[in-house]
Amino acid sequence: MSDRILYIDDEADIREVAEMALELDPDFDVRSCASGREGIAAAREWQPGLILLDVMMPELDGPTVLEKLRQDPVTAAIPVVFITARTQAHEVERLRALGARGVLAKPFDAMTLAGQVRALLHG
Repeated sequence: MSDRILYIDDEADIREVAEMALELDPDFDVRSCASGREGIAAAREWQPGLILLDVMMPELDGPTVLEKLRQDPVTAAIPVVFITARTQAHEVERLRALGARGVLAKPFDAMTLAGQVRALLHG
């Protein structure tokens, strides 16, 4: 059975690179969404094994999306990993304190992303 990975990011080019990078792992089934609202709906309906979530997005930012996912019993247990350009220690700590399983730096390395995600998925 494949692992479902949901990638939520408002930047189309980054979503495209992330999807291609993640699909290098034959066991990943990848979907992406362009907004927090779209991502929340997809998480409810599709039940991914892991959500990769951009921190800085218009309308609903990553932390707000995580909060909404946690409030819904259908999505509350889905692990979330933030993707952010802000990787100073205090930022990473703040995101982890919100309940994130991990934090990945943006821009990510397309060649190692799938391996990093696999480690976080089963971490």
